[in-house]
Amino acid sequence: MNRLLASACLLPLLAGPALAQSLTVAVQADVRSINPGVNRDDGTDDFALQMVEGLVGYDEGGTPQPLLAEKVAVSADGKTYTFTLRKGVKFHNGAELTSADVLWSWNRYMDPKTEWRCTSDFDGRSGLKVEAVEAPDAQTVVMRLDKPSALFLDSLARTDCAMTAILHRDSVKPDGSFDKPIGTGPYKFGEWKRGEFFTMTAFDGYASPKTDGKVDGYVGSKRPMLKEVKFLVVKDPATVKAGLTSGALDLSEILPSDVAEIGKVQNLSVVTAPTAVRHVLLIQTRDAVMGNQKLRQAIAAALDMDEVVAAASDGLGRTNTSPIYSGSSYFGAVEQQGHRYDPTRAKKLLAEAGYKGETITILANKRPRVPSFPAAVVVQAMLQAAGIKAEIEVLDWATQLDRYNKGNYQMQSFSFSARFDPALAFEQFAGPKDKQPRKVWDNPQAQAKIDRLTVASDRAERQKLVDELHRAVIDEVPLIFMFNGVDAIAHNKRVAGFKPWQSKLRMWEVTVAR
Repeated sequence: MNRLLASACLLPLLAGPALAQSLTVAVQADVRSINPGVNRDDGTDDFALQMVEGLVGYDEGGTPQPLLAEKVAVSADGKTYTFTLRKGVKFHNGAELTSADVLWSWNRYMDPKTEWRCTSDFDGRSGLKVEAVEAPDAQTVVMRLDKPSALFLDSLARTDCAMTAILHRDSVKPDGSFDKPIGTGPYKFGEWKRGEFFTMTAFDGYASPKTDGKVDGYVGSKRPMLKEVKFLVVKDPATVKAGLTSGALDLSEILPSDVAEIGKVQNLSVVTAPTAVRHVLLIQTRDAVMGNQKLRQAIAAALDMDEVVAAASDGLGRTNTSPIYSGSSYFGAVEQQGHRYDPTRAKKLLAEAGYKGETITILANKRPRVPSFPAAVVVQAMLQAAGIKAEIEVLDWATQLDRYNKGNYQMQSFSFSARFDPALAFEQFAGPKDKQPRKVWDNPQAQAKIDRLTVASDRAERQKLVDELHRAVIDEVPLIFMFNGVDAIAHNKRVAGFKPWQSKLRMWEVTVAR
């Protein structure tokens, strides 16, 4: 069946133009489960986090803030966290949130039978261990760590951990198996028809952290203004475009290459926003050729990154050569200074490196929603213009990922998933290659600073460490950061209040005109 015919067949199955206060959203894949933090992917997390919440959540700058907790107090030794719960918070079944629910949820997560995504991040296997969780009264929860950690709250807030969501015990059946999420979020679980759609409905008893209408990550004002939201699984971009144009779809993520075309449709608006995803050029410093630091510096100087980014992102991206994403509260004046296009310097560095025309192979893949291949094409052309012989080897994603994990490459056009805290951002690519071949930056001095960054709580000290690590990455060039990901969302002009953030389709504070 060709694409146009497939579109024609599917569109009659889509809901007609949305009724007042109901919304139809297209998503490219079905959710994997409705069990928060279990058998999940990014789209599954997105759906879950409309319905459940944790003690803390991320604000727009990627910093954990109180959510179900009214306040968080940390002991002088950095090992005891006391959470005071907000009063008046209710679960979807009407029960009021107490510390007993937090204890029940925590014990369930730490039970291996639950298969929670993040158990190993809190039981000591990843360096952080919660030794005890106590509830001295109905509104207070105390968590005790084995040692100080600047990443504890960040770990609780992580979206891939489903925000360490607090669930009501009625979320599980009498036999202990999971039933459905009964959380405290602005929307309640509705219906799930595998492979076709999933829905959620407004929770009338929702207690929003704020009510000023200002959306702020997963905190801030979160009022459910829609009666129902239906997420329809539509994998074909042509069908999405047809549905948006006809009004059968109210909102959907779109390909960057479709932004200009869809933006011309009279009844549609297109909004874009940067994410914490980082598109990069990985370099294997143990390679006989790429181990030469001056050669790596020459490569960085030979790249007009603004042109690379414009071509690879269809003009939507903005250059950012720092490991710290542009929306981070740690992205300051130092992080704005990175690699600079300088052909004269590139030529000089190539001579100093003793480069003799060796071929450099850049691995890439052609997945439609990542810029791996188009970025590699522009980079190849610029390197060749600078006198560096470069070729591209196109691989399927699974093979490229295997080569990445084994460290078997010279260069790769690659993407790192979002990491909000700077310690996690650096840890993602730094470490000993003998133990972890996928690591890119093997520098003991830098690792010591990263280790310090994971425990330091003083903001000024953390910023100083981030600045120093940024400068070292720019100088040593174990990899080259190009730009952050970009969300591109199209929606009917009747939709108001929607703000894209970190590839999450947050439906709170969103309305639909009659």
